[in-house]
Amino acid sequence: MKIPRSKLVLPFSVLLAAGVFGVLLLITAPEVESTPPDRKPQMVRVMEARPGAVRHRVRSQGTVAPRTESALVPEVSGRVLWTSPTLVSGGFFERDEVLLRIDPQDYEIRVAKARAAVARALGELDHAEQSQKRLDELAARDVASPSQLDDVRRSVRVAQAALEEVRASLQQARRDLSRTEIRAPYTGRVRDERVDVGQFVTRGVSIATIYATDYVDIRLPIPDGQLAYLELPLWNGKEAVPEGPEVLLRAQFAGTEHSWSGRVVRTEGEIDAKSRMVHVVARVEDPYGIRSDESTAPLAVGLFVRAEIEGPEVQGVVVVPRAALRDGDSLLVLDEHDRLRRHEVEVLRADREEILVRGVAAGARICVSPLQVFVEGMRVRVADQTGEGSPEGGGSEETS
Repeated sequence: MKIPRSKLVLPFSVLLAAGVFGVLLLITAPEVESTPPDRKPQMVRVMEARPGAVRHRVRSQGTVAPRTESALVPEVSGRVLWTSPTLVSGGFFERDEVLLRIDPQDYEIRVAKARAAVARALGELDHAEQSQKRLDELAARDVASPSQLDDVRRSVRVAQAALEEVRASLQQARRDLSRTEIRAPYTGRVRDERVDVGQFVTRGVSIATIYATDYVDIRLPIPDGQLAYLELPLWNGKEAVPEGPEVLLRAQFAGTEHSWSGRVVRTEGEIDAKSRMVHVVARVEDPYGIRSDESTAPLAVGLFVRAEIEGPEVQGVVVVPRAALRDGDSLLVLDEHDRLRRHEVEVLRADREEILVRGVAAGARICVSPLQVFVEGMRVRVADQTGEGSPEGGGSEETS
């Protein structure tokens, strides 16, 4: 079937007109000018280098322990007649203070018997010595026989031995009598007690636990890598132990933060095989403030404390945040044109949050912002010290 020519002319005319109109638009369109984007330098935070003297400090922690702890053990058996009011858990006592009395009657009887035995032995010895004296006179006139002399001399020696034996028994009886009073071996405090009036105590069985209060010890673990920052007293067995570094102890007591001052007195004789740490012992004098007029919180036995041990002082050191360190030995420093330059430094110590470095001039501006990308000489903007504007993260920087 044939299509009329008039029906084909109209669509071609429309397409032609559209093409001409499009060409005219392209020809008469305004010319677009391309401009490069305005890229500002990255903003960073800086700190001014102020070299000065810094004292090393090593942190540790430990538990307060008494320097001496003893079991209170009776040396004689008997019934308890009296106990001191201080012989209770937490009670304080003085050196040589009577803590407990045991019924002494049995031991007083033993002393009386021993005295009688001594008197009897003295009589026997006196009789033997008189007999020997008479026989010696008879022997001088050739009246006494040698066997008689031997017998009387043996009697004297036996009497002397018997006297020595009963005197020792008397001394032992007196000692046992004195042991019916149990006295404190030192100034201290009662940890716990297990005795009361009327109770029968047995020789050698512990009735209480006590500890000294003149000073306390705190065992502090120190990692091997931290020992370089301390001057510890290392005793070689020949020289006197030098005075150890000071220790500042802190702990929560009764809901308040308290602090105490002590000193390292010794290092332990071996390195812990599991933790590879060296333990040092810090000592605090008069932990309960008994000899002091100041009202301070007691450094009680069993208290968990945090410790800061002072080390030697170093000069010309700058303290910077750990995030400012790059490649383990460099800092980023801004020059007078606000361009970043890599500056190698001597790292004296690196902690979790800060590092101690040496080799930075006073007044130098150190970049403390973490940069993901750094190019030597890149231009940056310094953030306002008031906190306006925050450093941006990593990205592309302009280096020209």
